[in-house]
Amino acid sequence: MSLTSREWHLIARPTGEPAATDFALVVAQVPDPEPGQVLVRNDWMSVDPYMRGRMDDTESYIPPFRLGEPMDGGAVGTVIASRAESVPEGTVVRHFAGWREYAVLPSADAHRVDTELAPPQTYLGVLGSTGLTAYVGLMEIARMKPGDVVFVSGAAGAVGSVAGQIARLLGAERVVGSTGGPEKAARLVESYGFDAAIDYRRGGLPAQLAEAAPQGIDVYFDNVGGDHLQAAIGAMNRYGRIALCGAISQYNAPEPTPGPDNLALAIGKRLTLRGMIIGDHLDMGPLYVRQAAGWLRNGSLRADETVVDGIGNAVDAFQSLMRGGNMGKMLVHLTGR
Repeated sequence: MSLTSREWHLIARPTGEPAATDFALVVAQVPDPEPGQVLVRNDWMSVDPYMRGRMDDTESYIPPFRLGEPMDGGAVGTVIASRAESVPEGTVVRHFAGWREYAVLPSADAHRVDTELAPPQTYLGVLGSTGLTAYVGLMEIARMKPGDVVFVSGAAGAVGSVAGQIARLLGAERVVGSTGGPEKAARLVESYGFDAAIDYRRGGLPAQLAEAAPQGIDVYFDNVGGDHLQAAIGAMNRYGRIALCGAISQYNAPEPTPGPDNLALAIGKRLTLRGMIIGDHLDMGPLYVRQAAGWLRNGSLRADETVVDGIGNAVDAFQSLMRGGNMGKMLVHLTGR
C-alpha cells in the first residue's frame, strides 16, 4: 500500500496552558505491516486530561511524549491490512496509537471491540477506560456502600458524569456533582440523575457543598484537586473515603501548587485518601463492561459525547477539553477529515 498519514507531534514543552505552537501536524509515510502486524485506519481518537502531564518532561506513571515524534493515546479504528491471522481485515479494534490517521501496530496491541454491543467510539468512553475508571474509583478505591452520600467533582466530564450515574445505580443515598456554569449544573440533575449540582464558578464552594449535602459526604470522587479537595475534606463524615483520580485544576500550573491547608482534619475524621491509576485495575474490565452494557441497554446509564471532526482539529479539541468545553467524553471523529 502507498499511504500517507497526518499525525500530531509535540514540538515544544508547554509552559502553563499549551499553545498551538507547541504542536505540529506532520504528514508521514505509512509502512506496510510486517508479519504479526496490522494496519489500522483510525476512525475515532480520544483526548484526555492526563495527556497534559505527558507534555512535561517529568517522571510519572506513563512516559512523557517525545518531542518531534507522534503523540499517542486511545483510538478505535478498522483493520485495513493484516499479516496476523488472529486479527483479520475489517476487524474494529481499540488501541493506543491515536493522534494519527493510520497506525501500524503489533496484533497483540489491537483489541477487538464488539460493535453489535455498542458503537465503536463507546469503547473510548463509557465502555473503555473512562467508564472503568469511574467504576473502579467508586467500588475498589472508595469502597462505596449503599446509603453513602457521594460527591463528584468534574461531574460533567467523561469520568465524572459516569461516576455520578454509577453511584446512583449502586445505591448511593444522595449524589452531588460540581461543574462550571449553570447549563452544565442543570444537565447534571436533569440528564444524569444527580440530586444536586454545584456551579463552582459562583464561588463559595464550601457553603454550596454544605447546602447540597447537609448531612456531610461519605465518598468523594476527585477529578479536580485544589479547592475542591479542600472543600470535600471539610465536608467529609467520619470514616469517609476519597478516591484521588485527577487534579485538572492544577495541570496547567507552571509551578507546584499548595495542597489543602485543612488536611489535618483527615486525622480526626479517620479519612482514607487513596490515589488510583486505572492501569492497575484492568482485570476488572470484563466484569464492568458486562454490567455497563446492560445499563446502557436499559437506559439507566447515559453516555454523552462531545465530538470534534477531523485530525486537524485534534489540538483544538484538547484545548477545549482543558477549558471545560465538553459534556461527557471528548472525541475526535477522524473520518471527518
